Amino acid sequence: MGLDGARSHDERTTATPRTPMPHPRPPARVPFDLAAWASAPRPEADPGVFRQDHRQLDPERAEAAKVPTWPLLLRAGLNAVVGWLAYVYGVEVAKYGTTLIGVLPTRSAFVAVSVVLTLNVLVAGIVIKVFGRMGRWPEVWRRYALPLLSRTVTEEVPDTEEEQSEAARQRDPWAVLRQGGAGVAAGRLDGEAVGDVDYVRIRRAWESAQADPAFLPAFVEQVSLRGAAAFAHPSEARELPGRTERHDLLLGQVRLGTAQDVPKNPLTHRSAGFALDPVVLGTSLLAVGPAGTGKTARLARPVAEALCLQALAGTACAVVIGAADADLGPDAWYDVVIAPGDPASRYGLDLYGAAQDPDEAAARLAEALLPDELTARAETARTALQQMVGPFHAAFGRYPGVRELRALLAGEPESLEALVKGLRAAERLGSFERDLEHREHQRGRADDPGALLADRLALLDRPAFEGAFATDGTGRPPFAMRVLDHPLRVRVKLPERSHPEAARMLSRLLVGQFVQAAGSRGDRSLFAGLVVDDASAALDAGIVRGLQRLRGANAGVVLLLRTLVDLPEALRAPLFGAVGCRAAFPGIAPWDGKLFSEAWGTHLVRETAVTLAPDTSGGIVRRAGRLGRKALSGTTAQTESVTTREVERLRWSPSDLAHALPAGHAVVSLTAVSGEQVPPLLVDLRG
Repeated sequence: MGLDGARSHDERTTATPRTPMPHPRPPARVPFDLAAWASAPRPEADPGVFRQDHRQLDPERAEAAKVPTWPLLLRAGLNAVVGWLAYVYGVEVAKYGTTLIGVLPTRSAFVAVSVVLTLNVLVAGIVIKVFGRMGRWPEVWRRYALPLLSRTVTEEVPDTEEEQSEAARQRDPWAVLRQGGAGVAAGRLDGEAVGDVDYVRIRRAWESAQADPAFLPAFVEQVSLRGAAAFAHPSEARELPGRTERHDLLLGQVRLGTAQDVPKNPLTHRSAGFALDPVVLGTSLLAVGPAGTGKTARLARPVAEALCLQALAGTACAVVIGAADADLGPDAWYDVVIAPGDPASRYGLDLYGAAQDPDEAAARLAEALLPDELTARAETARTALQQMVGPFHAAFGRYPGVRELRALLAGEPESLEALVKGLRAAERLGSFERDLEHREHQRGRADDPGALLADRLALLDRPAFEGAFATDGTGRPPFAMRVLDHPLRVRVKLPERSHPEAARMLSRLLVGQFVQAAGSRGDRSLFAGLVVDDASAALDAGIVRGLQRLRGANAGVVLLLRTLVDLPEALRAPLFGAVGCRAAFPGIAPWDGKLFSEAWGTHLVRETAVTLAPDTSGGIVRRAGRLGRKALSGTTAQTESVTTREVERLRWSPSDLAHALPAGHAVVSLTAVSGEQVPPLLVDLRG
């Protein structure tokens, strides 16, 4: 949210069609140490690593750290004893050798002492080199001696005045404001309780002010007037009630769990925090797993919470779609809550997404209305709907409501007559006369798509949906997807229990509108995130193609599925190719695991093969001994040969994904918007 777009509350509220009611800020959960949080180290790391306080691992040290403590210390001690004996013996041998060649007796005392010291140093260096490597003395030093020495030095050596001053500057969260000439604003913020949402929001406004020095006085004035509440979200909310996940809003990350320390995981991720952020969500994420495996609680809800927090900080907008009873956060998290079928819902839904082009709006609505088994008739249905929506928009300056559109498609004479009169009054009858004639010829035929569309619209023309889809201003305020350039938080509760087929149509319509609106935004500074709790009915070929365009539009989608069987077979492989991030939860079917396994491919592994063969070596005595052993024990002496080779193996086989995943875990692969990829990780999502 730039400074010019968030300078005053009145200006912000007029940017959106409907201003949500403000939510009171809940009490702070725990005291927040802003200085420690802002100055925490965040080293560069691969995608998927929670970078706050992350410690980079040296691969060599990681391998060495696998050795248990007592074997490591025992080996180091034995090598130290043998090394000492070798050192003593080596020095004596060296002295004896120099005596034989006449160095010590024939030279001065100084030369003799120098030679002896040189020999001691040389022998000691060789011993330390050889036995230190075998005993892993450097690892013992790094693991045990160095931390103890570091703590001792830190306690005994005080910081100098310069070091204390530098440390104070690094811990000052508002140092950039003081250095940039906004010391008054920094002083006001020093005396207030500032949360991570406030800090990121104010820092973003400061960056906008730095881009144009003319905005600097306005920035100082706003912060001096409102303090930590400056440049607040239009709802005036500065925190989410009941937030539970660990977030780093400076990087937009939400920590979901821990990557496990197993050979299948790369060394860079083992035992590291696992996190998602807009960098990876920008390639979209597909998660598959049966109900009850944690997709909603451990993936969808944390991502929804992260997007809502980022919206409050002015860096994202969030749209969350799911059943009314899905645990996707309380209503207080959201600015707009849409619940078709619930009379208490304060907001409605714009079926056309406030599209500027009537043909585009009609095409998207037609694709959403048709069930999967009738997608072959999508082209004729799209044309039929455009032939009605376009003339109606030209005649009345708005899109038709559900009942009006249903009557036009069914060919009711009164509705058609009113449409013709409206076109004549608007002097647009000539432009749409051929469309109306074509619809008149189609009416009554067995293959008339208008009758099919009218029957499908009847599912939305129910008393429970009264006022939910109004276009004439008489119903509830409609939400339209075109507002994705504002930091809104939207929750759509679908009536899956009372009207399952209507919920399927609305799900497909909303996802299609999001893909269209996010890709056509003029201002892409905000990350547009969509979370769909059950996407089985929300996908079609057009949406799958649109997912790939979101990567360059600073937008992404999180899709949850119980099984890929819920999708048409023709969509499964293209969907896997369209998304960059994939997650498999425990208990998926083997045929679902096969697609994951093929998408993740193979890698080289070192395979050891042991071959046993009867021992036929030696002469008569050894052969006689083997015969006697066989007669007494009943076993045949065998030789063992070991062969090691590198072979290609699946990273995760369908059987492993279906049967070997522990509860509360998931296998997740990531792709960043820049193209950087992370192989599948086994992640514990329980903590």
